Amino acid sequence: MKTIRIAGLICSGLLCLFLQAGTPVELKGAVRPNVLFLLTDDQRPDTIAALGNTAIRTPHLDQLVQRGFVFHNAYCMGSTMPAVCNPSRHMIQSGMSLYRYQAKPTEQTPSLARSFRQAGYETYHHSKRGNSAREYHKHYEHSHYLEDMVERNSGHHGRTAANDAIEFLRMRDHERPFFMYVGFAGPHDPRVAAEEWLQQYPLDSLSVPKNHAIFHPFDNGELLIRDELLAPWPRTEELVRQHLRDYYACITSIDFHIGRIMETLKQQGELDNTLILFSSDHGLAIGSHGLFGKQNLYEHSMRAPMLLAGPGIPRGETSALMYLHDVFPTLCDLASLDVPAGLDGISQKPVIRGQQDSVRKTIYLAYKNSQRAVRYGDWKLIRYPLVNRNQLFNLRDDPHETRNLAGEDRHQQQLEEMLGLLAVQHEQTGDPHPLTAQDPVSGDIPNAEFLEARRPPPK
Repeated sequence: MKTIRIAGLICSGLLCLFLQAGTPVELKGAVRPNVLFLLTDDQRPDTIAALGNTAIRTPHLDQLVQRGFVFHNAYCMGSTMPAVCNPSRHMIQSGMSLYRYQAKPTEQTPSLARSFRQAGYETYHHSKRGNSAREYHKHYEHSHYLEDMVERNSGHHGRTAANDAIEFLRMRDHERPFFMYVGFAGPHDPRVAAEEWLQQYPLDSLSVPKNHAIFHPFDNGELLIRDELLAPWPRTEELVRQHLRDYYACITSIDFHIGRIMETLKQQGELDNTLILFSSDHGLAIGSHGLFGKQNLYEHSMRAPMLLAGPGIPRGETSALMYLHDVFPTLCDLASLDVPAGLDGISQKPVIRGQQDSVRKTIYLAYKNSQRAVRYGDWKLIRYPLVNRNQLFNLRDDPHETRNLAGEDRHQQQLEEMLGLLAVQHEQTGDPHPLTAQDPVSGDIPNAEFLEARRPPPK
């Protein structure tokens, strides 16, 4: 896994740090950077223009890409419940993995906010009020909540969070560095976008994902979840384009308001001394593989965008594997804070600094009791225990996961090796659910009428 970097000139307040050969200068003591952590809700990893999506407009995220460092393989580990955002945010705030985080931390439980607050940072949180890591939010010095549905129906995703963040930047204690966690409520549905955002996306200009399908090929154990009921079957190209239009418009709105926060930092002379990390809690299907939600383990749903820019961050990109719960130790490490002992997360600083190609060899993914996956190198296995089915993909040759190699004779040895690795990871992560069903269901999906007949009645 190669890491690409370019030496740059980074100015930090009165101090300009020159990076030679891509080796950043350590920041300690009085020049510790501010930290701004921006997190969206349900944003696919392929929704940033500078990373190759020519249809979407994200000029401010593009700026972070152009002056910062990109992780192309950042994963949410999965979920024990349909609301994937809940475990994801708990893992991010705690630095612990899916089966080890504490939903209700004690006074001794490490947390992202606690580490920065104890180091003298003024800590700030603003995110959605719904199923999120609210016990961990109590560790922040300043904590605020969005009204999720009000925000998502406003037409201007990101506006309220940005307004409050800008107000904090103006009123904060300027004698202390700040740590800000700004969690947006979008582009999660309902995806209501004002005309100024929608008009940037004519329907005939949008293409469906390369892995678009009108049906998922079999029952993955969660086809009738709320997210999947947002659209009827079959998932036609016209239907998917309509949803993508709203989705992209909401992301462009968020991008605009991120730009307002960055402009405020620039006006205050703080932008060059602020470490900015942008990511999302997970991705979303929106027509990929015949799905619409995030209750699946495909790349479009479990990977998230991951951008870092600011003092000490070289320009570059990497294919190194990381989890979202690596963010906690990584930010501590980059800010020269002690990383709490016992975290499952691993600092990605050696990858960013070019000291290692990767700090992880394997990624393990899980969704409830119905889906498991493991990635090693270019290979990825998805296992469906309730129906005893496997999908084997080579992500180098097939990044969109459209060709299942599990049934091909020439890949049986690779399949067995990946199944063995899955079993090892299953045990090591403390996963309590079996990988094989003793009495599996068929998993077959005859047609749209079959699915519609099983759609639950409206509440």
